[in-house]
Amino acid sequence: MNQKANSLNLTHTHFVTPHGLDDQNHYTSAYELAILTNYALKNEKFKEIVATKTTTICVNGNPRTIFNTNELLGNLPGVYGVKTGFTFNAGRCLVSSCKQNGMDIIVVVLGADTKNQRTRDSINIIHYIFDNFEYVDVADYVQKNFAAYQNFYQQQVTLHKTLTLPEIELAELQNTSFPLKSNTAHLLSTKFYTLNRLSKDVEKNSKIGCMTLYYNDKILCSMDVFLKNEIKQNSWHYYFGKIFKDYKNYFSH
Repeated sequence: MNQKANSLNLTHTHFVTPHGLDDQNHYTSAYELAILTNYALKNEKFKEIVATKTTTICVNGNPRTIFNTNELLGNLPGVYGVKTGFTFNAGRCLVSSCKQNGMDIIVVVLGADTKNQRTRDSINIIHYIFDNFEYVDVADYVQKNFAAYQNFYQQQVTLHKTLTLPEIELAELQNTSFPLKSNTAHLLSTKFYTLNRLSKDVEKNSKIGCMTLYYNDKILCSMDVFLKNEIKQNSWHYYFGKIFKDYKNYFSH
């Protein structure tokens, strides 16, 4: 379990007991529970189990109906999991997964004093998210900003022993939609970090920098910037012509 936690970069999670009962070295956080839940929900059998409200099993040959203790399942539209929990130190806990209008969220409530409190807090958070956030497709914004930067870069980059203007391209954006607070797309911004000097030593298709997309000064994602064309070194014809031109200008003055 701890090896899996490490592989998921859960730096504030450590397991001691398989049943989850209190131990000072057995801990996690709300955020890392959400990450772990997101990973677990990729397992179709797990996803099916936590979405099941009731089922009948056989115990020693006798049928027995068991019930899911998740009070939101079947009572709040879009809820399809995940897990309740309780210890004296952790209090009443509930991890909920809910999908409405194409937005899929995970909500974690820990440390509630009562079951009613964890239910109320979970419902309030879920409603708040769906009422105040929306998916924003940033593809057009990214391309528009990159096109403007292409022109700027050609004008500002220092060309060493070459006259070849660089043509640059952006790595494919793996995810174009991000959940942002409604009507706040104006808080998006981009920053570019690229080589400020090019010569024939910079190979075609090599990475020369990156473009970072920010939302309210927080990083959403970064994309590599590549050199699309070959940078050619000036030929002796260029230098001969330059010397002749400089010589002519010198004596004309």
